[in-house]
Amino acid sequence: MAGTTTVSTRAPLRSDDGSLEDVAIFSLFTLTATFWLLLTTAVGLLESFKFPYPDLGTMPWLSFGRLRAIHTNGTFYGWASIALVGCAFWVAARSSGIALQQKKLAWAALAAFNLAAVLGTITLDLGINNGDQEYREWVWWVAAFFVIAVVLSGIVVIATVAARAEREIYISNWYTIGGFIFTTILGIAAALPWYQHGLGQVAVQGFYTLGVLGFWTNLLFYPIIGSHHFEFTPLPWWLQTLAIVFSVGMLVPVWAGSGNFWLTMRGRWATIRRSYALPFIWVGVLYYFLGSTQGTVEALRSLQTIWHFTNFTIGHSHLTMYGFITFIAWGGIYALLPRATKKEPSRLACGLHFWLAFLGVTIYVGVLSIAGTLQGLTWAHGDPFIASVEAAAPYWQARAVSGSMMFVAHCVFAYNVWKMTLAPQTAGKAVTPSRLPSSSPA
Repeated sequence: MAGTTTVSTRAPLRSDDGSLEDVAIFSLFTLTATFWLLLTTAVGLLESFKFPYPDLGTMPWLSFGRLRAIHTNGTFYGWASIALVGCAFWVAARSSGIALQQKKLAWAALAAFNLAAVLGTITLDLGINNGDQEYREWVWWVAAFFVIAVVLSGIVVIATVAARAEREIYISNWYTIGGFIFTTILGIAAALPWYQHGLGQVAVQGFYTLGVLGFWTNLLFYPIIGSHHFEFTPLPWWLQTLAIVFSVGMLVPVWAGSGNFWLTMRGRWATIRRSYALPFIWVGVLYYFLGSTQGTVEALRSLQTIWHFTNFTIGHSHLTMYGFITFIAWGGIYALLPRATKKEPSRLACGLHFWLAFLGVTIYVGVLSIAGTLQGLTWAHGDPFIASVEAAAPYWQARAVSGSMMFVAHCVFAYNVWKMTLAPQTAGKAVTPSRLPSSSPA
């Protein structure tokens, strides 16, 4: 896609080259993101064991309400945001044929991201939070550091793309820049006092996904469909209906985008099988397709009455945030970090990571979907509330076991990150991640 920005005259780098400082920035973003992945999913694992063992960890700072917010905010804004921004920096520089611009701002963004995550974790565990703002429990002065980090990161990417060596703007950079712009809009709008309640919450929930998932087609649909989380509420009935219609409309970009990825991979199974990154990307696209389609189905009123407020929605959130976002982040890191550092991950560890995470999240989503459906049916039948607890309880052990599989996968991933960053350089030429010399890790 062509751009109109003035073309840089500097000599382009090779696509897999980068300055030592670029490599250091990418490595530190990945290392700190991995720390937050381990910490916040350890918290999530503890939460999963609290369901079958409710007397586990009864101290106030280990209460479910505090841990839940630490887990969700930490994985969103600690792990996923830092990991994806690190990948975005590397892609922007390499696809633009130059070194990363505004490096001091990149370091400042990294510091702000981590400061927000540290302060957010501490305040939430002390019981200091933003009330009923789900996924936005950080108080405003903590969230401000996150917004600053997003703005600084956007400046770095835009400055790098503006100084590109070629006239064309690589298509991924359009999506990345759009993500920074829309997430900044979200952060500012969500902080406005008069925007904290009522319809403002609906719009902000919709805009969040703009910064994560896409570009113009998502821009068309998502600001409205946030209200499908508020069906059967005092919101105007016409607005709820419009949200359902737009949720169905989202099938167009979801199916088209997923189909584009799969058609690109068609007939290349041997390449996928022998890659560090592509199995993760493939699963990420699969769960993007399934999770987004499931979201459309959930928006229908007949099914919303069964599934809303049940374990089903927890399974759905993991299908999208974990199966889609996290797998895509892993694929990006496995594809790009070895090119940056010239250090390979362990192929055996890649295989263990993939299968533990893939099977873990699949089992997790499956058992919670069943548990949530049974919960909703007991409510629809007018049974006592305790009947819904008894119906779901047998599945909570499987939730804890599958969560344990996922956490072990994260530990294996952390080992691979160490191999790709801090481990001593091994002798011999680094292997291009897309084509391994031996059998697949997956």
